[in-house]
Amino acid sequence: MQLQTKIAAGRATGAFALIDSLKRHGVQHIFGYPGGAILPIYDELYRAEAEGGIQHILVRHEQGASHAADGYARATGRVGVCFGTSGPGATNLVTGIATAHMDSIPMVIITGQVARPAIGTDAFQETDIFGITLPIVKHSYVVREPGDMARIVAEAFHIASTGRRGPVLIDVPKDVGLEEFDYIPVNPGEVSLPGYRPTVKGNVRQINQAIKLIEEAERPLMYVGGGAISAGAHAEISELAELFQIPVTTTLMGKGSFDEKHPLSVGMLGMHGTAYANFAVSECDLLIAVGARFDDRVTGKLDEFASRAKVIHIDIDPAEVGKNRTPEVPIVGDVRQVLIDLLRRCREIGDVGNDNQTQSWLERINRWREDYPLVVPSYSDSLSPQEVIAELGKMAPDAYYTTDVGQHQMWAAQFLKNGPRQWISSAGLGTMGYGIPSAMGAKVALSDREVICIAGDASVQMNIQELATIAQYGINVKTVIINNGWQGMVRQWQQAFYGERYSASNMEIGMPDFEMLARSYGVKGMVVKSRDELHQALAEMLAYEGPVLMDVHVTKDENCYPMVAPGKSNAQMIGLPERRQLEKAVELIYCSNCGAKNVASNNFCPECGTKL
Repeated sequence: MQLQTKIAAGRATGAFALIDSLKRHGVQHIFGYPGGAILPIYDELYRAEAEGGIQHILVRHEQGASHAADGYARATGRVGVCFGTSGPGATNLVTGIATAHMDSIPMVIITGQVARPAIGTDAFQETDIFGITLPIVKHSYVVREPGDMARIVAEAFHIASTGRRGPVLIDVPKDVGLEEFDYIPVNPGEVSLPGYRPTVKGNVRQINQAIKLIEEAERPLMYVGGGAISAGAHAEISELAELFQIPVTTTLMGKGSFDEKHPLSVGMLGMHGTAYANFAVSECDLLIAVGARFDDRVTGKLDEFASRAKVIHIDIDPAEVGKNRTPEVPIVGDVRQVLIDLLRRCREIGDVGNDNQTQSWLERINRWREDYPLVVPSYSDSLSPQEVIAELGKMAPDAYYTTDVGQHQMWAAQFLKNGPRQWISSAGLGTMGYGIPSAMGAKVALSDREVICIAGDASVQMNIQELATIAQYGINVKTVIINNGWQGMVRQWQQAFYGERYSASNMEIGMPDFEMLARSYGVKGMVVKSRDELHQALAEMLAYEGPVLMDVHVTKDENCYPMVAPGKSNAQMIGLPERRQLEKAVELIYCSNCGAKNVASNNFCPECGTKL
């Protein structure tokens, strides 16, 4: 049978134009699920797959398709693509679209729609997905004429992948996919959008002002977010930090933008950040925000966040600069390009950077690091979640890690040391069920790299049906469930803030046998219940040539610390380990609130967070 598009010479259908345009934009993988309104597109996709060069991955739920496209994009920096049909197919994509929007992930989402004459008539499986998703996309289209298809696809890819990245929706009525027209392809780079001109280069005067503040600062801190990952700015961040000896903290989205094994790294800051990062941001005199948005989970009580610091804010989105904190030096532009220009200017000036200027500041941070380390607890009768994650990190240090959302996500962020794009997690929206499908997308994109999903026993059940997709396509993803029998973070908050009233947070009744469930999908299942089994089981999992689901039973009531309680400043953490030693200093002062001894240079008491 010859699989050729049955159209007259020089003519094509809207569906052919769509698939051909996707191929022209380098799309090799599409994650999706078919349905009535999108069948013309799938029919054309059938022909394209037969010809080679493009592959469709059939998910078991459209949310899995959107998360897989998201994971694909985060792992590679390329635009992820997913398909869904009209009505419920389109609405099932919404959570994944919102996840990508919150974290600025480049995606193109193609939805089927009822035929043009039926739009607005409450036709079978009709929803206004254009209207529903308007607040959670960077841009969106309804294709009214097939002749617009190639231009729209080219514009969508350009918009999704430039400026502040984000998801773009293309809604395609069924009859547009079937209609023939004179097709003229549009290749990448052939679109003109006069009203869309993202600022790439930073203002020279502001760059000079930033350098002046950096040279003057005695307690500087770089605060790096997901924008640095999107821009690929890790080398420039490292160069700037080393030039001026500036400590670096990252957000959950920024993990991997700076080597966490580097002596200047203080790890993640915020609600579950390291104590030394949170103390550093509370005491710094200059905060250099790079591709970060001053999120509430980072800042804690906003008016006490870096309250004595001047702020340099570098971001490609002008709407973010000054949104939550007014900077002394705002710089709008691509993060990497701004840092390139800033470093070039430093070389032109010459004699910048002073190794000794921040020495006492770095020594102070190192004392905090020694006094308030991240602790991996070890219990005689059970495994702690932290030791499972720490051991996994040691055994697979170069893996790409995805997570679900909850305590396990925060422990993974604390104990894993990731390279650029090797940390893939739903940060802004906090989407449970994200882990397995995003790992699936990352592994499809990077078949030669180890991809591991760290999941919770509650989160994993939200999209566990994607084990069928993993089995069908032989996608070699390893999933480790940190199983404590609870919605762990919900239980922790109920314990701390709701009088230990554990309403609807226990998951033990009705929990499946994960090992048997995995096997039923055709995936290798494993169970670990003791410390003695852990290392060998992880080694077996990593060596296995195929997907694995490992159920690791951990202590049930472990809490994730440190923690900044809602409404408190970052210096007011609970659950800190006992201080190993008091900072050695000539002059000590006593906190008026709790009486703790403090070095005279502290602005906040590390014990209770009171301003001194």
